[in-house]
Amino acid sequence: MRWEGNRESSNVEDVRSGGGGGGGFGIGGGAIGIGTIVVALIGGAVLGINPLTLLGMMSGGGGAPQVQTAPGPQAPPSDEMGRFVSTVLADTEDVWKQLFTQGGATYREPRLVLFRGAVRTACGAGGAAMGPFYCPADQKVYIDLSFYETMKSRMGAPGDFAQAYVIAHEVGHHVQHQLGITDQVERSRARGGADANNMSVRLELQADCFAGVWGHHAQNARQIWSRATSRKR
Repeated sequence: MRWEGNRESSNVEDVRSGGGGGGGFGIGGGAIGIGTIVVALIGGAVLGINPLTLLGMMSGGGGAPQVQTAPGPQAPPSDEMGRFVSTVLADTEDVWKQLFTQGGATYREPRLVLFRGAVRTACGAGGAAMGPFYCPADQKVYIDLSFYETMKSRMGAPGDFAQAYVIAHEVGHHVQHQLGITDQVERSRARGGADANNMSVRLELQADCFAGVWGHHAQNARQIWSRATSRKR
């Protein structure tokens, strides 16, 4: 995937060097993660392993992590992984701003928080074990970059585009929030019934679709796909 030299987003908060009290992860308030849902399903299909087994592999182990909070405006990340994330986020901004403008709407860009271990969010305490997630309450995407190592070592998905897709998927949840789709699903969940789980699955699949929308338009505009270029780690 070609990404070097492209614009980097100013909407990244890097709190990886921060710290605080202990804590775990909670999804109260509507935090949406893909680490134990989409990747487990994809890995199960590709590797022929029960997704529940993969869920256990990805979420188990470890003591209480350090909880981090953003101390205010942050300098853009200077390490390669941080710059990669910033560049992909900028690319999603460009695509969705254009599509919203074409539809007569205004795209409000999400912020992305890089953290280690655990982090406080408006949706509760977020943890690395759940993988990347989106919090509608503060309109931020949260990523512990160790998840990419999990994708590489446990899921067999080491490529740049697979990593970019993770960000695009979470941004897809932000798009759902802006379009009012998330609120509709939450009202359906509150009513309960057999459709509640169905709606949750559809929400994830639609975020996948929105990630594909980003990939399609980014490729047409900037030819981001390349078999010959990849980061070495």
